[in-house]
Amino acid sequence: MTAKKSNLENFLFSVVGVIVMLFIMIAIYVISHVASERIDLTSEKLYTLSSGTKAIVKKLDTPVEIRFYCTQGKDMPVELKTYAQRVEDLLEEYKKISPKNILIKKFDPQPDSDAEDSANLDGVEGQALNMGDKVYMGLAFNMLDSKTALPFLDPRRERLLEYDITRAIANVATTDKQVIGVMSALPVFGEMNPMAMRMGQGGRQDPWVFVNELKRDFTVKEVQMTTDKIDDDIKVLVVVHPKGITDKAQYALDQFVLRGGKLIAFLDPLSVVDSRSNPQMNPMQAAAVGGSTLDKLLKAWGIDFDQNKVVADTVFQTRINRGQRPESAPAVLSVTSEGVNTNDVVTSQIDSLLIPFSGTFSGTPAVGLTETVLLKTTAQSQPVEKFMAEFSGEQIVKDFVPGGKPLSLAIRLTGKFKTAFPEGKPKDAPEAKDDAGKDKPATDNSPSLKESTKDTAVILVGDADLLYDQFAAQVQEIFGQKIVYPRNGNLNLIQNMVEQLGGDNNLIAVRSRATMNRPFTRVNRMKAEAEQRFQAKIKELEKSVAEAQTRLNELQKNKETTQRFIMSPEQQQEIQKVQQKQVEVKKQLKQERKNLRREIDSMENTLKWVNIAAMPLLVALSGISLAVLKRKKTAAK
Repeated sequence: MTAKKSNLENFLFSVVGVIVMLFIMIAIYVISHVASERIDLTSEKLYTLSSGTKAIVKKLDTPVEIRFYCTQGKDMPVELKTYAQRVEDLLEEYKKISPKNILIKKFDPQPDSDAEDSANLDGVEGQALNMGDKVYMGLAFNMLDSKTALPFLDPRRERLLEYDITRAIANVATTDKQVIGVMSALPVFGEMNPMAMRMGQGGRQDPWVFVNELKRDFTVKEVQMTTDKIDDDIKVLVVVHPKGITDKAQYALDQFVLRGGKLIAFLDPLSVVDSRSNPQMNPMQAAAVGGSTLDKLLKAWGIDFDQNKVVADTVFQTRINRGQRPESAPAVLSVTSEGVNTNDVVTSQIDSLLIPFSGTFSGTPAVGLTETVLLKTTAQSQPVEKFMAEFSGEQIVKDFVPGGKPLSLAIRLTGKFKTAFPEGKPKDAPEAKDDAGKDKPATDNSPSLKESTKDTAVILVGDADLLYDQFAAQVQEIFGQKIVYPRNGNLNLIQNMVEQLGGDNNLIAVRSRATMNRPFTRVNRMKAEAEQRFQAKIKELEKSVAEAQTRLNELQKNKETTQRFIMSPEQQQEIQKVQQKQVEVKKQLKQERKNLRREIDSMENTLKWVNIAAMPLLVALSGISLAVLKRKKTAAK
C-alpha cells in the first residue's frame, strides 16, 4: 500500500511539475513579447538608440507614419530576411520613445497586390533578383503632406540604419530646409565629360558624394568663384579649394561673415584632385603650382597658412601601393582619435579620417576671436616640401626630424570679426561693359560693413581632397540604386560642421557613431618609434656607402693619363677593399631594412592575436579552473 501511495505521489508531483513549468514558460514568452528589451553589449552601444535620436523623436508634435515594405515568403533571400527582422526590432525601439507620434505599418508587397502599388507610390521600388522576381525591403515616411523614402535597405549599410531612419524622420518633420551655399574651384557639382558623350555614356559626371549628402538635408545652392555678393538666403557657406580666388570674391566672403553668415573653408596647399584634372601638367609642375588660401581674410583674422608645405606625421602615416610595392606615405594622414578634439560636438565621435597632403594653421587669432583646434597632428610631425611629400615618402621618413609639438589641421574661430577690407570693396579688375560701352553696375551696392554686430563662426580645414569620393566614400550600384558606404569619418566631418552651424545638432551624434572605428593606435605609435630607432643606423650605413663610393671615385681620378686602363697593384688592392666594404655595407643596410619591416609586422601580429585569442583563452581557463575546483569539492565529500 505504501509503495502504491509513493508511486501515486511521484506521478502527481511530476504531472503538477510539468504543468507548472509549462505555465512558467508561457508566462515568460508572453512577458518577453509584451515588454521586449534588447541587451546591447557593444562598447559603442551600436544597437541602442542614441540620445540624438531620442531628442529628435521626442520633439515630434505630429504623428509620423512609417510604412515598412518587406516581401515575405520563400522568394526573400535568407540574408535579407534576417536583416528585415533587425529592422523591425529597431522600429519597435522608435515606437517605444513616442508611441503616439511614431506609427508603424507593415506591408507585404506581393506581385499585383494593393501593397505593391502602395510601395511604388511611396517611392519604394521592387529590386529584381536573378530569377526575375522582385523583392521589396524599404521604408516610407509620411507626416501630413511631407514624404520621403528609403527605397532599399542594404544590409551592408546596417551601421548607418539608425542614422538613415532618424534623418528621414527629421526631414519630414522639417517644413523649411535651410539654404547652404557651396563655392569651389573643383567640379564638386559634376562636370561635362566629352569623352563619355562620344562613347554614348552620358555627358555629365555625378556630383561629389558630399554634395548629394548635403542635398538630402538642406537646399544646396552653387555659388560661383567670381561672385561679389553671397545671397542673403544662404546661412552657411562651404568653400572648397578656392584656388585663384579674387579679392572681390574674398570681399564677398568677408561681408557674408560680418552680417552673421557661417563660413566653412577647405583650403589646400597641394590638391591631388586639382592636379589630376589637368592631365597636361606634369607632376613637378603640379607640386610647384600654388594651392588655395584666403590670404586677405586669414591675415585679418590673425591666422597663417603656408601654401608651400604640407605636413608629415610618422604616427598617422598611411601605407600606399606605388606600382606593385607598398610604401610609407607620412604626408597622407590616417588620423585616429588621438588627433581629434573629443570635447567638441563636431569631432567628438570621429576616430578615423584620411587627409592627403594637408596644410597647417598657426598664428594668434585677432582680438575678439577665440580659436578651437578641431584636428591636429601628433608631436611626431613636421612640415615638408610638397614635391617630396607626393613623390618620395620613404625619403621623408629617412630625413624626418619631428617638431616635437602637434600642428593644427582644422580650427574654428568664433566671436566678432572685423573686416579685411577697411577701405571698402576692392577693384581688382576692370569693370565689365554693357552693349552700349558703359560700365555694368556691380551686383553688391550695399554699404561696406566694418565689424560684425553679433558673434559668428568660421571653420578652417587644411585640406580639400578629403571630400573627394576616392578618399571619403565607396559608391556601388545595387539593384539599380547607388548606395554610399563611408570609408571613414570624412563625410561625417563635413556634415557635422554644416549641421552644427546651420542644422540639427542631434543628427551629429547619430551619424558619427555609425562609422566609429577602433584602429590600433598603439601599433601606429610603436611603428613610428621603431622607424626612428632604425633610421639612425640606416643613415650611418648609407653614409658609409657614400664614403666608399667617393674613395673609389678618387682612386679612379688619380690614375695617370697614360694608365687609364692600367692600375698599380696598390690601387687594385685599395679598390678591392673599397668595393668589398661597399658590398658589406649594402648588405647590412638591406638587413636593417628587413629587420625594421620584421619588427613592425611582429608588433601588428602580436597585438592582433592578443585581441583575437585573449578573451576565448580567458573563458577557457576560467571553465577549466571551475571544473577542477568542483571536482575537488566532490572528491572531498
